Amino acid sequence: MKILVVDDQEAVRTALEVLFEIHGLPVLSAQHPEEVLRLVATEDVGIVLQDMNFTQEKTSGQEGIDLFRAIKKLDPDLPVLLMTTWTSLETAVQLVKEGAADYIAKPWEDDKLLRTVQNLLRMRELDQENRRLRAQSQRARRQLAQQYDLRGLVYASARMHEVVSLAVHVAASDAPVLITGPNGSGKEKLAEIVQANSRRKEQPFLTVNVGGLPDELLQAELFGSEAGAYTGAVKLRIGRFEAAHGGTLFLDEIGNLSMTGQAKLLRVLQTGEFERLGSSQTRKVDVRVLSATNADLPKAIAAGRFRDDLYFRLNVIELRMPPLAERTEDVSPLAEHFLGTYAQAGRRLKLSDEAAAALLHYDWPGNVRELQNRIQRATLVCQGDVIRVGDLDLPAAHTVGAAPAREPSASATASSETGAADPERGAIEEALVRAHGVVAKAAAELGLSRQALYRRMERLGIVLERRPKM
Repeated sequence: MKILVVDDQEAVRTALEVLFEIHGLPVLSAQHPEEVLRLVATEDVGIVLQDMNFTQEKTSGQEGIDLFRAIKKLDPDLPVLLMTTWTSLETAVQLVKEGAADYIAKPWEDDKLLRTVQNLLRMRELDQENRRLRAQSQRARRQLAQQYDLRGLVYASARMHEVVSLAVHVAASDAPVLITGPNGSGKEKLAEIVQANSRRKEQPFLTVNVGGLPDELLQAELFGSEAGAYTGAVKLRIGRFEAAHGGTLFLDEIGNLSMTGQAKLLRVLQTGEFERLGSSQTRKVDVRVLSATNADLPKAIAAGRFRDDLYFRLNVIELRMPPLAERTEDVSPLAEHFLGTYAQAGRRLKLSDEAAAALLHYDWPGNVRELQNRIQRATLVCQGDVIRVGDLDLPAAHTVGAAPAREPSASATASSETGAADPERGAIEEALVRAHGVVAKAAAELGLSRQALYRRMERLGIVLERRPKM
């Protein structure tokens, strides 16, 4: 990658060329706008170092503004570092708001300029690598969606792609699958994906919330009952295992199942045999069992609330659904999907920039289900075609934001994983961790202004949690 120096003074260009070449940095130079734009379009330019008043015969500064905007139009992501005197400082600040990487005062300090340029070049390289990885990820998601039935699942994150890839991979077997994760994260949707890609996809797919029924009713629900088997049982009832013969049974909230219910479920999983309530006749079924829970089952086993033999029967394959707060890349596409779902016929709604940012700075305790409900609410209360922050009604207690006095979130400490999937995000998160959440300090390390770092954090969905009150 090359540095493109833009200045009308040959002495300045020469001094900068010598400075960069001494430190092994390839450099190009130009003084006319047409030449600058040609080099940006044809050369591997990693950063533009632009003088605000690069044409001596003009002093208004407009020529620098026009060139900057032309560069950004040609390559919106190319870092432009402005060189300015105190007379054009106000203009430089304005251009930073428009997307300039930063500005540096003339006359410059060699060490500071070098550090800033080197860091911006590194960020440019990381940004390009990030784009390559994103494009690769998009191709992988498209291929997966073309090859398998994903039941309309909407996602963009690498975390979800791993989970979905494992789900369709294990779908072909008849092995029991345990889906874990918080409420509202989409466990039932994942179970549907497993069923839709299994050899049983044309057979029944039934769901039971096993944690919400007393033992007697649960046994009748799962295994059926004869007429007169219990008070109110006036006719024969076919249980879910019998009704799902040849297909799949999804047992939701398995962690809330009573010990009696666990024992009866274990038997049918081991033998495929059961008796209807009130009958001594043994029946045999062929049913694949998927189950889901938001509970920590190993902890429940240790506390004596869940059978370890049942756990190992259910958990041949475990699919872990991450909470929405740990996959912020999915928030925007999910929000757009729900907007399209709930917008009234003929009404085209969109999120304001502030509302879109607010969604990324909310920690989603209710996960995807909460996002769905808040978007549905917003479509009902929104006046006009633009959804505002107030329409979302996001509680302040669960809103996080970038501020110098806040600590990095827990996900920022796991930078080795995020950095492998997203190099630019990893570099920023590592700098924030080293700076203990102080954005100004992290920005200085990265060679960016605070405003520039905030913009990158916003684009990448990096948020900082509030410090706990002492």
